[in-house]
Amino acid sequence: MAGRIVIIGAFDSKGAEYAYLRERLLALGANTLTVNVGVLGDDAPFPVDVPAAEVAQAGGGDLAALRVAADRGAAMKTMAAGAAVIALRLYDEGRLSGIIGMGGSGGSSVITAAMRALPLGVPKVCVSTVAGGDVSAYVGTKDVTLIPSVTDVAGLNRISRVVIARAAGAIVGMVGSEPSPSTDDRPIIAASMFGNTTACVDACRAALNDRGYEVLVFHATGAGGRTMESLIDEGLIDACLDITTTEWADELCGGVFSAGQDRLAAAGRRGIPHLIVPGCIDMVNFGPPSSVPQKYRDAGRRFYEWNPSVTLMRTNIEENRQMGQIFAEKANAARGPVAFLLPLRGVSLLDGDNQPFCDRAADQAMFTELRRHLLTDIPVEEVNVNINDPQFAQKAVELVLELIATRESK
Repeated sequence: MAGRIVIIGAFDSKGAEYAYLRERLLALGANTLTVNVGVLGDDAPFPVDVPAAEVAQAGGGDLAALRVAADRGAAMKTMAAGAAVIALRLYDEGRLSGIIGMGGSGGSSVITAAMRALPLGVPKVCVSTVAGGDVSAYVGTKDVTLIPSVTDVAGLNRISRVVIARAAGAIVGMVGSEPSPSTDDRPIIAASMFGNTTACVDACRAALNDRGYEVLVFHATGAGGRTMESLIDEGLIDACLDITTTEWADELCGGVFSAGQDRLAAAGRRGIPHLIVPGCIDMVNFGPPSSVPQKYRDAGRRFYEWNPSVTLMRTNIEENRQMGQIFAEKANAARGPVAFLLPLRGVSLLDGDNQPFCDRAADQAMFTELRRHLLTDIPVEEVNVNINDPQFAQKAVELVLELIATRESK
């Protein structure tokens, strides 16, 4: 097989497990390169290509000093920083075609730091004890594949051998499965979508595809918004059709789908055309009903069970006012063309006329506060329909194309 697979991990404490992983990779015909991120010792049952001292130095530290200090948190921070530097360097030198590692929560944090430093499309596999929980801190906005270790990564047994062998097969298969070269050079538009705005985004995507654009749709679940913002920051996106900005409702109210306070900022930083729609800002996402914070249940808030795993809470007037101000501040800081499009008959499927979340006073609170804080030269257009009405999608396409034309004329 072509390419080289980097094996990264703490070889000092998990030597037997990594020796077995390396053995399986070699048996499958892989070329390997080993990177040790263990701090406790230098011993490994196989040759080490990049020793821990080199990783520590790349992370701005000294391995001997880390050992003397015996501060696990500081050591892991240094090794994670160094692992990221080493992985990217190996990739840039053409010595890394895929990367694999194994560990518990600490080891996984160091290993995946190296993986997150690599571009999208580079095969990344981590066998981890944390793979069954919230893995957002480990995956970030990259295509890291996590495989549950089932048992702890602590010795070889009848279960761990199977998991490690299958992981070896996975990374070998990924490295050997090169995608066909793309000849698609269409401009890329990023769009944000939710189940409650699917009809709108699907219509926009079809219309923009017909006009020669490639539309990448991101699910507004926190991770989706962060990924979209990251790709915009990397310069991979030409324009943003931000139909579904619901992640800000979760950020304000402690919902499970927050994308952080940087949401809505990347397009402005890059100066790309940005059409902003307050899609699904009527809802905050929680898990099952029992997961809803008691303060909201005691306040008699309006809830809707979207499915057994997702409970939606209707945002109120004050929360919508806050979002109006935040959206204005984000747009005011933009270095490129930006505009707003407001659906007056509901910002989501559930906010339609006579639907469970229909609350025109809350919607208008957001719209009024937005206009109050927005710079006067930023366009705000209204359409007297629901966000999922075909007329709204048509207007959204029209406006984003106008923003693109404005950018191209400068």
